Amino acid sequence: MNKEYLEIRPETSESEINEMIEKVAKFIAERHLAPAGIMFFESIRPLHGIGSQALFMILPIAEIIFDSRKYQQFAIMMEDEKNLKKLISRMDELDEEYNRERRKENRLKRQHRKAKRKAFFRKIFKTKK
Repeated sequence: MNKEYLEIRPETSESEINEMIEKVAKFIAERHLAPAGIMFFESIRPLHGIGSQALFMILPIAEIIFDSRKYQQFAIMMEDEKNLKKLISRMDELDEEYNRERRKENRLKRQHRKAKRKAFFRKIFKTKK
């Protein structure tokens, strides 16, 4: 009855982890869900070990949607609090970057609308000499 337990875990390199963090952070930030994502990951940070095990628990269902190996790598990545902190900070950086672009676009739109209004009122109240 002395059988050796062999743990089967997909190996993940540092570059794969960084790539996965980038993909997840970009996915969340592009959909403007970064504040909610940051709050969610910050709230589960103290329970990161339990959370990663919960990811393994739903693995059979998740395999229908996701690639099994990548999903397991993500679950393993979530075990390490350092990776969770990297994910949170990357989501924050991307959100700030996207918001900066949106603010710039909105500023240009406001300036354009203001110029159109001024031209309209000049046309209406044009004084005759």
